[in-house]
Amino acid sequence: MAGHTQGLSIIVKGVVQGVGFRPFVYRLAKSLNIAGHIRNTGEGVLIKVWGNKSQLEAFLKGLQEETPPLARLEEIITRPLNGTPPEGFNVLESEAGHKQAKIPADVATCEACLAELFDPQDRRYRYPFINCTDCGPRFSVIFDLPYDREKTTMRVFPMCPECLAEYQNPEDRRFHAEPNACPKCGPNIWLVDKNGQKIDTEDPLSYAIETLRQGKILALRGLGGFLLACDATNEKVVKLLRQRKRRPQKPFAIMVRDLKGAERLAFLNEEEKEILTSPKRPILLARKKTPSSLAEEIAPGLAFIGLMLPYTPLHHLLLREGNFLALVMTSGNLSGEPLCVTNEKALQRLSDIADLFLCHNREIVQGIDDSVVRVIEGKPRLIRRARGYVPEPLPFPYETEAILAFGAHLKNTFTITRGKEAFVSQHIGDLEDLETLNFFKKTLKHFKNLLEVKPQVLVCDLHPGYLSTQLAAEEAQKKGLPLVKVQHHVAHAAAVAGEFGLKPPFLALILDGLGLGDDGNLWGGEIFKIEKGRYERLGHLLPVKQPGGDAASRETWRMLLAYLYEIFGDETSKIAEKLLPQAYHEKVPLVLKMLERGVNSPKTTSTGRLFDTCAALLGLCFEQSYEGEAPMFLESLAEKAQKGPIFSLPILQEKRFMLDARTLIKDLLKNLDKYPREELALAFHLSLARGFKDILLLLSQKTKLKNIVLAGGVFQNKILTEALVESLNKEELKVYLPEKLPVNDGAISYGQVVWAAWVYERDMAKQS
Repeated sequence: MAGHTQGLSIIVKGVVQGVGFRPFVYRLAKSLNIAGHIRNTGEGVLIKVWGNKSQLEAFLKGLQEETPPLARLEEIITRPLNGTPPEGFNVLESEAGHKQAKIPADVATCEACLAELFDPQDRRYRYPFINCTDCGPRFSVIFDLPYDREKTTMRVFPMCPECLAEYQNPEDRRFHAEPNACPKCGPNIWLVDKNGQKIDTEDPLSYAIETLRQGKILALRGLGGFLLACDATNEKVVKLLRQRKRRPQKPFAIMVRDLKGAERLAFLNEEEKEILTSPKRPILLARKKTPSSLAEEIAPGLAFIGLMLPYTPLHHLLLREGNFLALVMTSGNLSGEPLCVTNEKALQRLSDIADLFLCHNREIVQGIDDSVVRVIEGKPRLIRRARGYVPEPLPFPYETEAILAFGAHLKNTFTITRGKEAFVSQHIGDLEDLETLNFFKKTLKHFKNLLEVKPQVLVCDLHPGYLSTQLAAEEAQKKGLPLVKVQHHVAHAAAVAGEFGLKPPFLALILDGLGLGDDGNLWGGEIFKIEKGRYERLGHLLPVKQPGGDAASRETWRMLLAYLYEIFGDETSKIAEKLLPQAYHEKVPLVLKMLERGVNSPKTTSTGRLFDTCAALLGLCFEQSYEGEAPMFLESLAEKAQKGPIFSLPILQEKRFMLDARTLIKDLLKNLDKYPREELALAFHLSLARGFKDILLLLSQKTKLKNIVLAGGVFQNKILTEALVESLNKEELKVYLPEKLPVNDGAISYGQVVWAAWVYERDMAKQS
C-alpha cells in the first residue's frame, strides 16, 4: 500500500443485515485495494480496514453514498485501529452478542430474479422461491438475530454445491442471501384438495392456474400466510367467495400482473405508480375506472379499488402464465381472525371456502398481512402498516427505560421501545376473539426476543372494556410494573407528534369513530391543546345521543334518528318515515322512546357517527356489514360530483367551543329535492371541512398556537382531509398528518409510548 497505513474500526448501525450490505462493502474495499474484514454482529455490522488516508476517506465516502437500495444507514461509529493488516479483504462468520441490529422487512422479487424466473435456460426457471440479497423473505422467516441462515426457517434446507458456491462468493448477488435455494435443494410446492388429499400432478402450478380459470377458489400459502385467490373478472366466483367467507360487502384486494394492467383498471398518478412498483408492494387504494372488466362484487358501491402488483415469484408465475387481468388476493382467514400461517391451520379453517390448496414447506415465523396505502395530499398515507414496512423502527427521541404499549381494541398494534427507537408491530387486527389474542401474544413474545428488551413501563388505553387494556393490567400486576393509561384521542395526537419530532404545546384535531373520554362519554370529534404530559379539551362536535350504544355503530338509521330527534323533537317520527325504508318503520317508536328517556343512549361527539348519519339520510346505507362502510359509500358518491353547496356550521360556546352539526343535517334535509345526491354528499364533506377549519382558526387565535396535528380514522377520507388541509394552509397554520403510521387506531400504541415518555420527562422535571 502506498503512503502511511492506518487502521480503522467501523460499526455501522441501521438496516444493514439481509440487504446485500456485506457484498457491497467487500466490492468497495476491493475496488480501493483496502485490506480488512467485515462481519455481522448483534449490534450491526463491524468493519475493520487498513489503508492510507486517501483510501480510507474514499472508503467512508463510498459507505455513505453508494449503499445498496434496501440498506438504511443510521449511524457510523469509527475509531483508530492498531494491529497488522490481513491479506486482502474477507467476510467473516457472524458473531452474536447483544442484539442491536435492525430486522429487515420482507421485500418484493427484484428484476434480476424475475429475469431468471422466466428464462428457460436458467436453473431456477419457474422456481417459486427464487431470491437474492436484493429481494425475498426477511422478517417473516427470522427466528433470531444476527440475520444468518441458521436463524431462519431455511436452516432445514442444506444448500446444494451450486447454491453454496453463490452463497460463499462475495462477487455474487446471492452472497449470504440467507433464503438462497434452487429446485434441487430448496422448498417446494404441492396441491391438496379441501380434504387434505394430495393431488397427483407433475406441475402443481399449471394445475392451480387451470383451476382458477375454471372459476374455482384457490388458497395459496404466500410470504406471510395464506391468501384466497380467484379470477377477479368472474362475477360468479367472486360472489361465491363472498358467501363462503361470510363477507357480504367489504371490498376485496386484487393483484394485477404489472403496472400496465393496473392502469387499465384505475386512474393512477406518478406518486401512485411509484407506490405500486416499490419494493414494499403494498395494496394501493386508487380510483377505479368505469366501465371495468372487474366483477362488480370486488368493491360494490365504491369509487375506489385496492390493487397491488405481485411481490413473490409464485404470484408472478400465476398471473403471467395464467394470463389473468387480475386475481382477487384476499387474506386467508375467517372474517375477523388473523391470517392462517401453517398448512394444517389453513386446511382446518379454510376448507369450507377454498376448492384447492397450494401449499409449500418454507415455514413462516411471523404471520403478516399486506400493507394498505392511499395517496392523500400528494403523499402516501398508510391505512394498514404490515408487510414491507414492519419491523422498520420509528424515532423515539426520549431518555426512558423500555416501554411496552398495548394499543387499541380495533386495528390493534403494540409498540416496544429500545433506546431511541420504537418498534411498532404489524397489524394484529381487532382484539375480539381467541385466535387474534393468541396472535398478539405470540407476536409480542417474538419481538421481545428479537429486540432483547424487558419493558419496565406498560401503557394502555383508558377504556376498561378493551382486551388490550385488560392484558396490560394483567401484565402489570404479574410483573409488578407501573401502568400508564392514556386517553384514546390524546394517544392519536402524541403519535403524530412523535413521528415528526413535534414538541408540545400544539393543537390537535382528532376525528374518529369512538374512544372513551376522561369524562366517561364517547368522544370522536375532538380538539385538544396538547402539552407535555397534560392536555386540555378545547372543543368538539356538539354531543348527540347514541341510541342502543354499540348497536348504533352498526345500524346507521339509529344515528339518523338521533340527529333528527335533536333537531325536530316530537316531529321526528313523520320525517323518519319519509327517509327510512318500510322495514325500519316499526322499529322507529322504540328508538325514539330510548332517545326521549335517555335509556341506553350514551352521548357521543363521534365524527364517524356523523358520517353514518349522512349516509343514512342520503339513502346509501342503513346497516353496516363492516367498519367504515357508510363513510366509504358517502365518499364514493361525493367523488362523482363536480361541485356542491357549502353549508355553514355554527360554533357554540359553553364550557368549550362546539361545532353544531345539527344545522348541517337540517340543511341537507332541506335540499334533498333541490340538488342531486352526489352534490349533497360532496356538500357534507366540504361543509364539515370548513366548519373544522373555522373552529381551529378560532382556537389558534385564542391560544396563539399555529401547529395543528390531524389524526383519527376519519382522515382516511381523501375529500375531507384535502379540503381541510388546503384551507388550514391558506390560514398559514402548519399541519401535521401522519406518513409513517396510519391515521387510524394502528398508530395508537406508538402514541401511547410517546405520551408515557412525556409524562416521565414532565415528572423528572418536577423532581429536579
